[in-house]
Amino acid sequence: MKIAKIIKSNSHVDYIARVLDALDSAEPPAPEHYQFGQFVAIPADSQTMVGIIYNSQLINPEYGRLGPRLSSSAEMNAVFSPDLVNEQGVLIGVLLIGWVEDGAPHQGIPRMVIPVNSEVIAMSEADARAFHTDHRDRLAIRYYSQVITHARQFAPQLLLAALDQLEAIFGDSARSEIAVLRRTLNWQQVFQNKTL
Repeated sequence: MKIAKIIKSNSHVDYIARVLDALDSAEPPAPEHYQFGQFVAIPADSQTMVGIIYNSQLINPEYGRLGPRLSSSAEMNAVFSPDLVNEQGVLIGVLLIGWVEDGAPHQGIPRMVIPVNSEVIAMSEADARAFHTDHRDRLAIRYYSQVITHARQFAPQLLLAALDQLEAIFGDSARSEIAVLRRTLNWQQVFQNKTL
């Protein structure tokens, strides 16, 4: 399902997308489609970039405006001001964690730059599983350090959200690997909190 369009980037791996609304799509995505930790795909030329939603922001330019204003209902605006744009919306931060090329998943920093207006699509469980499966048919999470570096204060919770999804997708076949990663994250959080 299409959930957003890329509008800018903060770095080579950190992109901002605007969630589609009723003006963009007849069926805009529900909040559960763009929640924290959701795996997403961004088709770009011959590759599909893979990312994870790590942040969100609400935008409402109307809030800071002072003084009197003329207002009318949305229905009246559609008739009398059809070019009036709704500037309220939701922005999501997408951290790239890899790409898929010729059906083969690659975890790490992609070389390609994603163009503005590229579509962001919520990944299915099957696609997320394929991206996280190595050549031995085992769970692979090679972007761990990348998330720690680039997701900043959200990194531990983001990785835990990813592990929750992957545990549900892989089941017993990856339970021991996920348990080790979860213990490592918990230990890092405890150690980090003690040094603050």
